[in-house]
Amino acid sequence: MSDNERLRDLAENLALILAQGGMQKATARVMTSLLFSRQETMTAADLCEELQISSGAVSGAVKQLAQSGLLERVPAPGSRRDHYRFPDGAWARLMSQQNQLLSTMSEVAEQGLAAADGPSTPAGRRLAEMGDFYAFMLRELPPLIARWRTDFTAKREVRVWRG
Repeated sequence: MSDNERLRDLAENLALILAQGGMQKATARVMTSLLFSRQETMTAADLCEELQISSGAVSGAVKQLAQSGLLERVPAPGSRRDHYRFPDGAWARLMSQQNQLLSTMSEVAEQGLAAADGPSTPAGRRLAEMGDFYAFMLRELPPLIARWRTDFTAKREVRVWRG
């Protein structure tokens, strides 16, 4: 099996896992194709050809992935077609965007806890746990992402320095 075939198989396996986790299949396949591609960018036509899916499926996937920050349009001098790539920093950005959801979940838990007359009722017990969990995640996630960015930047500098 060639390295390109191996990359393609790994991309398809990850796409299957993502689809089983709830992501639309075409979206998962487009994302993993960009992630595992040896090319810096791909066009919609490239994605259609590689994945053997319709331009409509690619268009829908591109829209979803762009909204979530897992795909970006990039200029391609001399080309009229849109070029797409998997962006640097996407994972940390994606996790950072979760902070709004975490905050909302924490607020809803606190409001629910008050409406349920505190943690002594069954609903209150569940909502207290929910509130504690999301409050913990809100405290821990931002510094964790910041530490990862610091670590990643240091590793990148070492890789560049070594050539």
